[in-house]
Amino acid sequence: MFDDFYGLQARPFQLTPDPAFYFESLTHRKALSYLGYGLGQGEGFVVITGEVGSGKSTLVAHLMATVDPSRMTAANVVTSALDGEEIVHVVAQAFGLPVEGHDKASALGAIETFLHEEARAGRRCLLIVDEAQNLTVSALEELRMLSNFQLGSHPLLQTLLLGQPEFRDTLMESDQLEQLRQRVIAAHHLGPMQPQEVQAYIEHRMSCVGWTGNPGFDPGVFAEIHEATGGIPRRINQIVNRLLLLGAVEQRVQIDSAMVQQVLDDMEADGSLALAKNKAPAVSQTEPVAAEAVDAGEVSAVQPVHVDAIDTAAAVALIEAALADRDAQISELQQAVLELANAAEAREAAEGRGNDDQVAALQAQLAEASARADRLEARLDEQEHMLRHTLTMLIEWIEGGDGRREAA
Repeated sequence: MFDDFYGLQARPFQLTPDPAFYFESLTHRKALSYLGYGLGQGEGFVVITGEVGSGKSTLVAHLMATVDPSRMTAANVVTSALDGEEIVHVVAQAFGLPVEGHDKASALGAIETFLHEEARAGRRCLLIVDEAQNLTVSALEELRMLSNFQLGSHPLLQTLLLGQPEFRDTLMESDQLEQLRQRVIAAHHLGPMQPQEVQAYIEHRMSCVGWTGNPGFDPGVFAEIHEATGGIPRRINQIVNRLLLLGAVEQRVQIDSAMVQQVLDDMEADGSLALAKNKAPAVSQTEPVAAEAVDAGEVSAVQPVHVDAIDTAAAVALIEAALADRDAQISELQQAVLELANAAEAREAAEGRGNDDQVAALQAQLAEASARADRLEARLDEQEHMLRHTLTMLIEWIEGGDGRREAA
């Protein structure tokens, strides 16, 4: 209704995730950097947590829209309370694998065969598990076991876990998940948007559907919306959706504070304001928070660290880890090139001797060495992209003043 009244091409504040409306707030930019770093490693687990409606699914959908499907095969699982055997079958279904019989061994065999075929075709495999807080410990352990599949020394499956804040608590505190913690290579908790980001967020979504200024918004409206929602995107969508509907009904061309209060009163009366009132507290600059894991070690325990210190330390750790990994990849690539050259020389010598069996064997070795070199080059490209993104994030943060305040 209101989209017609305001001349919009679609509804800008739908509650379902849509990467077309992705808005890069500060917390989402940081999360994207952690995701980029984690996916660049091609192994282990990446963990993203956040409140309901904080934008986890939209963030991942935006990231996956940028992935080349010829280089990565991704499967998405939205979990309920699955046990270890059930999660294996669900993963097989997510990758589109037919499983003969209903036993766990058959499902595992189908998954392993598929992962090997994808690796030989030059594609990496990513499993995205949403609502991970619903998984049992046994299901999480099965996911860890799936990460053991390898082709030579190369891991075949990487897993991205998305969950609500209680999943982070489970992962950090459970004594049964020690081995899984050791495989978490990057983690980030999506916080709420800052008060000054709400206006940009609303105007961004409106502009995505052809908004040209009708309706207008009084300046005080954005602070009131942040106060009512705690900066959680889905809650903002709920309220602004109601505001636009009210504006269309009353044929208003300007959204003001009185309309915001009317919408809040209506939502409180019909019970839909409960989520908005249950807002996440904004993190102050000195509030103790948990430091994210940024290397191949464990998820860090909760430490009383200032937010500024976490941001700088995390960014520096990301860069150092990326540089170290890049150096290792370069060394591995150099070794692969050397093996490729040696295999080519050996094949030429065998051809000169007329030994057809040896030529065939060396030809296969040459093809495998060439494929390995190609994979390493692609991995280096991904590492370079991640490093540039992380450097950009750090520079923007320092230029914004936060880094200079900490340095002082």
